[in-house]
Amino acid sequence: MAQNVSETEHFEVREPELQRIPFVFNSPHSGRTYTQSFLDQSRLDGLSIRRSEDHFVDELFHCVTNLGAPLLLAHFPRAFLDVNREPYELDPRMFEGQLPPHANISSMRVAGGLGTVPRLVAENMEIYRSRFPVAEALERIETIYKPYHACLRRLIARTHVQFGLAVLIDCHSMPGNIRLAGTGQRPDFIIGDRYGTSAAADLSRTAVSLLEDLGFSVARNKPYAGGFITEHYGRPARGLHALQIEINRGLYVDETTLQKKNGFRTLADAIGIFLAGLAAHVEKYAENSSLAAE
Repeated sequence: MAQNVSETEHFEVREPELQRIPFVFNSPHSGRTYTQSFLDQSRLDGLSIRRSEDHFVDELFHCVTNLGAPLLLAHFPRAFLDVNREPYELDPRMFEGQLPPHANISSMRVAGGLGTVPRLVAENMEIYRSRFPVAEALERIETIYKPYHACLRRLIARTHVQFGLAVLIDCHSMPGNIRLAGTGQRPDFIIGDRYGTSAAADLSRTAVSLLEDLGFSVARNKPYAGGFITEHYGRPARGLHALQIEINRGLYVDETTLQKKNGFRTLADAIGIFLAGLAAHVEKYAENSSLAAE
């Protein structure tokens, strides 16, 4: 099926010809357009600065338009701006100038170097050579962060109006060395629903079951329960559900070279089967389950 693409410099929406299922897909961390000015600010080489990407996740979920759902994806990299944070989680040590009083400077994510404008990429590597003007960070929020979330809100609202419910799938990847505490298990997927607060339990359980039926090892909420997007947009009592999906990068990408593995297409096909099953479940049970608004 042909796609309708709505694109800006910073992100795009890939639309189906007709939205047929009450789903919206979001890939906020797969952006890989690094401007020269950003690279000049960074102390990292061109490969190291990519360590925070959710590599090729937008391609793994390419099938969703054929299923009848829109896909919002970022062009900007997570190292430049992280839209899966509050809008003003900012570290004052990074900037020249005064942050606005509403900035959240004491969150755990800021302390860990992973605020809205990150200080670190994965493996605790410092991004910037030196401090830079706070006005530049605020400009990123005004010109990219806020329009991105405005677009996501429109997609969710449109879906909710059309179908009476909306399911947001926030698509991510995780490092291949992630292990579950106590078991040492390396999960292939983690389904996050903010410990049952961002989506109906039935939806989360079905997602886990469908993936396990396909032969994957799956965890729920540990160690990733969902970030700002899942927490912010998930309102099950209003028929608004948000799930975060983390995919183990070791399944499909060489984490040293960041090149796709031979099994990339097989994994993408399996994800397509999983999502078709999840959509069918929602279509069948939405009206008579906790998926519908109370």
